[in-house]
Amino acid sequence: MKWFNVGKIVNTHGVRGEVRVISKTDFPEVRYQKGNVLYLEQAERREKLPLTITSYRKHKQFDLLTFQGYENINEVEAFKGGLLKISEEQLNEDHLDEGEFFYHQIIGCTVFTDEGEELGKITEILSPGANDVWVIQSKKSKKQLLIPYIDEVVKEVNINEGKIIIHVMEGLLE
Repeated sequence: MKWFNVGKIVNTHGVRGEVRVISKTDFPEVRYQKGNVLYLEQAERREKLPLTITSYRKHKQFDLLTFQGYENINEVEAFKGGLLKISEEQLNEDHLDEGEFFYHQIIGCTVFTDEGEELGKITEILSPGANDVWVIQSKKSKKQLLIPYIDEVVKEVNINEGKIIIHVMEGLLE
């Protein structure tokens, strides 16, 4: 079975079993809905632990979650450093609008300019604010290129071929 990382538990929050999560998910408001099940993966644990979400809220740059049956800090302290995952069956393409993609579909794609020059492969997606930023490992150098996912830059996304075409605006690659 294929598993996808949706977040990392970095700390506890308060004394009532809430945990701080740095999200890696495309749709936190959908993924963290009350009643959804996430699977906790930890190095010292052989099996993934299923956790049912009982609450979700945003706090600063974190997503705060509580889980059914874990109601105080002592019960969730051991979760720190663990990864929250979902199975491939839990992916739901119904959440995607036209021109939207899951992160795992974009990461690994090769980026070309609209003039045919290969820039490199997407290694990571950042979600700092209004739009996502795609991190490209440059084919020419060791530096990383940061490309905003906006209509003026990203011209074509072909998931099946793993190919993305962008328009290089003035100053974009500097």
